[in-house]
Amino acid sequence: MKNILVLCTGNSCRSQMAHGYLNTFAKDKATIYSAGIETHGLNPGALAIMKEDGLDISHHTSNNVTEYNSVDFDYILTVCDHANENCPFIPSKNAVRLHHNFFDPSKVKGTDEEKHAAFLKAREEIKAYCKEFIEKHFI
Repeated sequence: MKNILVLCTGNSCRSQMAHGYLNTFAKDKATIYSAGIETHGLNPGALAIMKEDGLDISHHTSNNVTEYNSVDFDYILTVCDHANENCPFIPSKNAVRLHHNFFDPSKVKGTDEEKHAAFLKAREEIKAYCKEFIEKHFI
């Protein structure tokens, strides 16, 4: 069983969505963790957009990366430039580190429709990335 860490700035939105999709696509082949270099709590927009796709991530928690110092990760996926540039040392022996900067829908200001479109765009990009990642590394 492989250990995968998804890392973002606040572990509230993009990393939570990726966590949900990686759990779905990896099934029993990996244990998925998500964390932030800070903790901002779960973003309601992320919860709602994932629910629209049939995934309930409301049981997830917003965790700080230091909570997982004892876990030996096989993969560390950073999903925003800020986390990639400011990531603290993670004591995993041979972790493969991959980075993809996803658009942050939580920063969008505007109408409810514009905010929804932003979360939908981010969700679909994250979903495709996670599906491709699992297919490449686990199937």
